[in-house]
Parts: sequence; structure tokens; C-alpha cells
Amino acid sequence: MTDEPIRTQRNGHVLEVTLDRPKANAIDLATSRIMGDVFADFRDDPDLRVAIVTGAGDRFFCPGWDLKAAADGDAVDGDYGRGGFGGLQELPRLNKPVIAVINGICCGGGLELALSADILLAADHATFALPEIRSGTVADAASIKLPKRIPYHIAMEMLLIGRWLDAKEAARWGLINRVVPAGDLMIQAREMAALIASGPPLVNAAIKEIVREAEDMKFQDALNRITKSQFETVERLYRSEDQLEGARAFAEKRDPVWKGR
Repeated sequence: MTDEPIRTQRNGHVLEVTLDRPKANAIDLATSRIMGDVFADFRDDPDLRVAIVTGAGDRFFCPGWDLKAAADGDAVDGDYGRGGFGGLQELPRLNKPVIAVINGICCGGGLELALSADILLAADHATFALPEIRSGTVADAASIKLPKRIPYHIAMEMLLIGRWLDAKEAARWGLINRVVPAGDLMIQAREMAALIASGPPLVNAAIKEIVREAEDMKFQDALNRITKSQFETVERLYRSEDQLEGARAFAEKRDPVWKGR
């Protein structure tokens, strides 16, 4: 147990963010605001390239909204802080990769938080659901995101019935990247984060912006924006030292040294 609901740890270019609110890692308004500040600082720190977000313990990743806090006066439409609920979903210009490490129950707003990440790794005992229907409310962000990530009829079953998926089924439908033995979960997450962090950060940023902005665009419209230098991250990449370094390293048959500039 900790006095702080969010713990952070820096490992080189990687930031680990752990939600630690016993008993279930639920998020209240104050915690959401802290998370928004943490992820905004991550976004703005030039030395950080990748974030890992997980939950403390081995039972819960996050069940979402803290209903006990709501009963004590937290308004569901209150101030979630920068980035909206959980700090990730609405944070603008977050052009760095985020890995969600799902170490247990992941439901409601917790699943919406996980869906805001770029890569999802889950322990073999993890489970997933959107139980909002049973309490007479809507999983708003999941209603937008989930049908774009997994087959429509599976997403609608989760939204309309609140059906639970185990980790194996979640992987089968493409909801998560892979299932990992619980004891190896953070090991594999850190290995993946280190691999991503060793790559060219300006390229990672360009990929994130293109994917995000092009999601609802026609292919040719998105491609035209790239070729006309209308993506800030792409323009920065093409004018960078790293762009030249990549070509030089290839010509000199050596590993490139990325500086992020």
C-alpha cells in the first residue's frame, strides 16, 4: 500500500506508471488529475520515449471509475484533469508510444484506459469487460473505440450484455497483442519498451501522429497531408539530424545513434 495513488519510475528512456489504489485500483477525480499531469510531463520530457502503464498487485489492472468516491460526492462529469479520464484518452499531441500492461481485471473505464495505449500485453489470468450496462450507464469512450478494434458483433456483445472475455479470447479477437505468463509480464513489457526506446524517437512520433490523425480520413487525403508536410512530426523528422544519421549509419554499416533531433 502507498500514500500516493500513482507511482512512477524512470528506466533510461522509459517511464513506468503504476496505478496503486487498494483494493482495486479504481480511479477517482483526484487520481485522474494526477495521471493527466504524469502523462503530460511524459509527453513534454525530451528524454522520455516510451511509457508503461499498469496496476499494482496481481488482481486488478483497473476497474475504472471509483463508485465509492462517486457515492461520496465525486461527480461523473467532474474535472478529470488534463487528458480526460485516466490522463490518456484526450491528451493532445501525445506522440510517444504507450504500453498497457494488464495484470488482472480490466473493465469499464479501466478497459477504456487500456484502449488508449498503443500496445496491450496481458497476464494469462487477466479478464476484460464493459459492465456499465448493468449499472444503467454508457461506456462512452469504449462505444467509440471498441468496434474499430475488434469485430463489431463482439464489441456490441460486450457493450450490450457486459460479457467478460478471458485473456485468451481477448487475444483471439485482437483486443490485446499477446498473453504472457503472469511472472513474465513486466519482464516482457520492459523488453518491448526498451526495444521501442532504442529506435528513432522522431519516427515513432511521426507514426503516432499519422495513425491518430488519419483514422477518419480517406487514404489519399491523409497521404496528401504527408507529402505536403502538413504533419508537424513528419516535417520535423525530414529536417532532423536523425534523418541524416539513419542514412549515414546504413552507408557506413553501423548501428545508428538516435538523438531525437
